[in-house]
Amino acid sequence: MPPTDSGLGSSSEDTLDLQLPPEFGALFAEGRGPESPGVPDAGPLLDNLAGWGAADTPAGPFELVPVRPARDLDRIAGWMNDPAVAAFWELAGPPETTAAHLRAQLDGDGRSVPCLGVLAGVPMSYWEIYRADLDPLARYYPARPQDTGVHLLIGGAGDRGRGLGGMLLRATADLVLDHRPRCARVLAEPDLRNTASVAAFLSAGFRYGDEIELPGKRAALMVRDRAHRHLL
Repeated sequence: MPPTDSGLGSSSEDTLDLQLPPEFGALFAEGRGPESPGVPDAGPLLDNLAGWGAADTPAGPFELVPVRPARDLDRIAGWMNDPAVAAFWELAGPPETTAAHLRAQLDGDGRSVPCLGVLAGVPMSYWEIYRADLDPLARYYPARPQDTGVHLLIGGAGDRGRGLGGMLLRATADLVLDHRPRCARVLAEPDLRNTASVAAFLSAGFRYGDEIELPGKRAALMVRDRAHRHLL
């Protein structure tokens, strides 16, 4: 399945006017910031994403593993240079292009965490789990506190077009809702032109919420509600 977006919401740029919750500032006042350079502390804003563990899927256990550039950059940059991916992510080019995209998140405040999607022990997709309510996206839809957003791409062409996208989206939404008890909704904003992506979200139990005009694209706002997660 091609990726879902061209990158809106995956950077900490242009978010200075979006207020962080008071408890986040308190954590840093106590000295509990990122544990090491280049690895986001996923605790304060995303409920310890790094510790969520794996979800069971029909294709094997699936886990979100926070990106480490020294280990993962070449792999992700290779995916970004696939024409099917580049058409929506717009990050084709040398590894430095992808590195800058990752660094904007890793050097940020933790509101967006880039991850590898590891299925049955094999890294095969790239994900960004982010606080939609603290993101520029919140200016374009009626945001609610703790809304959590998802961007993704399936890396290998052989993994696309066979239903993995919908299956992994469902697993990821379940991971978010299981481990973020204050989050009532998981959101995404795929490009309307990316019909395969929109179809995958629908198959994963997301509903079409609205059509929204974002910088650089017209998007479908896709929503998976906690209240309906066992019905769809």
